[in-house]
Amino acid sequence: MHARRYGWLRARIYNPLRPEPGSGYLPVPHEETEVSQVPKARVDGDQEFGGTEARKAMEKKLLRKLDLRMSILIVIYILNYIDRNNASAARLRGFEADLHLKGQEFNTILSILYVGYIIMQIPSNMFLNYIGRPSLYLPSCMIIWGTLSILTGITNNFTGALLTRFFLGFVEAAFFPGALFLLSKWYKRSELGVRTALLSCGSLISNAFGTLLASGILDGMEGKMGRAAWRWLFYIEGALTVFFAILAIFILPDFPATTHGWLSPLEVRLAEKRMEEDVGVGDEDQTEPAGHMAGLVMALTDWKVWWLALALTSMVVSLSFNAFFPTLSATMGFNTTVTLLLCAPPWVFATAIAFLDTRHSDKSGERFYHVAVPLAFGIVGFIIAVSTMNTAARYISLFLMAQSYAGFITFLTWVSNTFARPPSKRAVALAWVNAFSQLGNIAGSYVWPKGWGPTYRYSYAICISCNGLTIIMCLIFRWHLARLNKKAEEREAAEGREKGYRYML
Repeated sequence: MHARRYGWLRARIYNPLRPEPGSGYLPVPHEETEVSQVPKARVDGDQEFGGTEARKAMEKKLLRKLDLRMSILIVIYILNYIDRNNASAARLRGFEADLHLKGQEFNTILSILYVGYIIMQIPSNMFLNYIGRPSLYLPSCMIIWGTLSILTGITNNFTGALLTRFFLGFVEAAFFPGALFLLSKWYKRSELGVRTALLSCGSLISNAFGTLLASGILDGMEGKMGRAAWRWLFYIEGALTVFFAILAIFILPDFPATTHGWLSPLEVRLAEKRMEEDVGVGDEDQTEPAGHMAGLVMALTDWKVWWLALALTSMVVSLSFNAFFPTLSATMGFNTTVTLLLCAPPWVFATAIAFLDTRHSDKSGERFYHVAVPLAFGIVGFIIAVSTMNTAARYISLFLMAQSYAGFITFLTWVSNTFARPPSKRAVALAWVNAFSQLGNIAGSYVWPKGWGPTYRYSYAICISCNGLTIIMCLIFRWHLARLNKKAEEREAAEGREKGYRYML
């Protein structure tokens, strides 16, 4: 039996078009030659849930319960970004002076975080896929990074800050690709965009909420217990992270195959069946090749993964203004408190735009234009910022720049849609695209030197170029996927088969 099983798996690796004997399925496409393959019809399984109407009611209840538990991810992501970006707010209240930073040392402290972030994303997602327990793994990482954030507040020199920031990125790497992978294990492609948006809105809200929180701490905690206000910023925000991490252990769901307690066996079966129907094949045994390492090979030998990674890297460089948002707001000439308060409205606006953009993207089943349009408006914002020193115009430009994050969020959903199965490949693809793109954050940390201020015209020129490149690369990718879909239609028409899997454009 084992020889027959693994013989099938070995054949699957070298001949992905061959279905498992008796399985009733053909594999989901993950290479160009597989797009035309169509899942065979299954026997109507609604009866096991009590009929179609009973299934709809159960599915609605399942999604409601799932959404409530997944909502903790938004809180975690808010804290993730706050812990990552609080150095920018601390900079306004003596962080550089107290640590005796000079030259590009502050920029290095920002960029070093992404070195650890890049190194750990793929191993982390592969480990998460292997153990299948995000409810334990992600909160454990969260406790560690919250502790590291607290330790940043006790550093007294460049070396200490550099080490805490490096290890902070090392541990934070687990969360975002892990959260995207967790969502992709529970939600269908038509549901994934808006959920990814709600998750990613955590990073946008954190820019608004984080600056408001930082404003209060920096304004009210100076000198308390003999400590500088910027140190209290790290203490308080790190402690909040640890507190919510403990709560997350009891709230965060595991994968459908490993979940227990809060769902009935029938609800678990429905969750698994939904994913089977979404792409015509199951998420585990029917698609997983021999060993989870095969997913690493499949992902890193697929040129589409590298293409999307490069496109996202270019986009991330253009979004590097995020880490310097208080600095850009300060160019309008207000004091520290007002500067931080002015940072909040653009991110509230960006959150609303991101939600509307991804929701419409899900409903229309279209991805490219929902990526390109926000990036195009971001270019308009960069042009306004570089062409005038008028206070009102520059503030409007901050709104336009911030809303370009909607394109970033839809792009991540597009990645999940493109690499649907097997899950080991999807885990690596999501992690690698996101990890590789962090090279853009490393480069972006040096795009905004003080010497280019207050106009930052060279910085904005770089961002305009990177946004333009991303749009072009996404357009080419859309053309390629459209060609694959057209080939599938021609083959289906020639063979008289029903319509099968299609890439989302």
